[in-house]
Amino acid sequence: MRRGGRNVLRVILILLLLLAGFGVLWFGLVPQRYSPFASISLDDPPHWFVDFRLAALRRDPEQCRATLQPPHIVATPIADKVQPNGCGWTNAVRIAKIGTADIGLEQLTCEAAAALALWMEYGVQPLAVEMFGSPVTWVQDMGTYSCRNIIGNERWIATRSQHSLANAVDIGAFRLANGKQMSVKSDYRADTPEGRFLREAHRRACYYFRVAIGPEFNKAHHDHLHLDRGVLVRCK
Repeated sequence: MRRGGRNVLRVILILLLLLAGFGVLWFGLVPQRYSPFASISLDDPPHWFVDFRLAALRRDPEQCRATLQPPHIVATPIADKVQPNGCGWTNAVRIAKIGTADIGLEQLTCEAAAALALWMEYGVQPLAVEMFGSPVTWVQDMGTYSCRNIIGNERWIATRSQHSLANAVDIGAFRLANGKQMSVKSDYRADTPEGRFLREAHRRACYYFRVAIGPEFNKAHHDHLHLDRGVLVRCK
């Protein structure tokens, strides 16, 4: 019995250590220089431990600057702004372009910016060329930073949105080099090439973002895709 009890305690201890290790990586508590995983790169599509490698950027501004480089993204670091009401941002950037696509984002965390660049580079752009023979040249930003709680879900109405930390971005539409434009509001649910493009782009965002929700989630998201790198995991 004593040996059996010790074995049980040993198993519990190992599980607790594994859980703790998962937690520190999940919450980005381990900067890249101490991470057991290779640093994320925009030069190649990442295949292994993508989430942990993105999370390692959260508290590592130096690695952030080294990662967010042209031609994949045009990003400028901005000063931290932390407010006592649970809003504000740290280690964030201003974004002018994602690859060949114009977009204007005033505040977005480095972690979310890297996820956005990877999604565009290896998810959206190949899809646009495959389906329409033309790359995306413009992306409609419908909001990044906003000091507010979650909307559209009564269970979370008292909880700060990831927008309040500049850790989320809402995407409303895309324009291609050939002039074709498609929006989540008008085309997402349609049984058309444009609708299929938007739904597949949404699905591919789940690989880089922890939350990727759109019109199928609730009415509050009828006209945009909400993408964030928060704590929860949801793709719908």
